[in-house]
Amino acid sequence: MPSLMRIRSSRVKIDVLIPAIEKDLVTLPYVINAVRKQVKHPIGRFLIVSPNRTRIKALCKRKRCTFVNENRVLPITKYHIRYRSSKWDLSGWMLQQLLKLSGDKLCSSKYFLVIDADTVLIRPHVFRSGGRTLFYCRRWSQPEYFRTYRKLMGRRAARPASFVTHYMLFERSKLRQMKNAIAAKHGTSWYRAILKSMNKTKKYAFSEFETYGNYLYSRNPGGVGIRKALNKSLNMSVRQLTAQKRQSLARSYRSLSFHKRKGYARKAVKR
Repeated sequence: MPSLMRIRSSRVKIDVLIPAIEKDLVTLPYVINAVRKQVKHPIGRFLIVSPNRTRIKALCKRKRCTFVNENRVLPITKYHIRYRSSKWDLSGWMLQQLLKLSGDKLCSSKYFLVIDADTVLIRPHVFRSGGRTLFYCRRWSQPEYFRTYRKLMGRRAARPASFVTHYMLFERSKLRQMKNAIAAKHGTSWYRAILKSMNKTKKYAFSEFETYGNYLYSRNPGGVGIRKALNKSLNMSVRQLTAQKRQSLARSYRSLSFHKRKGYARKAVKR
């Protein structure tokens, strides 16, 4: 398996934060299990940020995770965002990004890992090495992400690669600095500045990962390590992923993302 044997554990303790909704209940148990197996850091708090739903809270209890009611994180909810057209509604998607950027308030460790609720790690991962934060990057991105970044920051994104790869390690103090800089530049709260800077007539007009990754890289390129994401999107149920298939895919990929299809989330499977 390429480079697998070179992965070492890290002594840097991290928290883990996963925003989720009920339709994620099919994949979420697998995501949690994979983080605990594949992330080679001591893990402190494991936070699931979601709507106040009985099934999600039951999963948190079963998986020894801390449930956080998403409506108590920010002064706004998805109903205040209004990011939709006649054909699509991304208000909830946008709220999840703002919840991730609230991790400096929710987490207690110096660093915290955010991972999407449909992405399963299949290889060991380390996110801090040699005093650098390691980012798992891809080659392509959405042009609107960079237009919004320039409006927010007043400069072009450095973008050595795309930082949008379904999971990212945040440093709480650096994230707070970025949000303070956004708020100061725009004379309003950081989240309102983001919502005002993005073109809401366009789909996918903001990325929390692209914004934070480029912010860090622009300030200290030497403090950032770039790795290939090697993510594979699968149009199948995670329940169809056998141990043999997982092992086979791990020869080429680091992580798998499972897109939701109608009917997937009818009933969560206990894992």
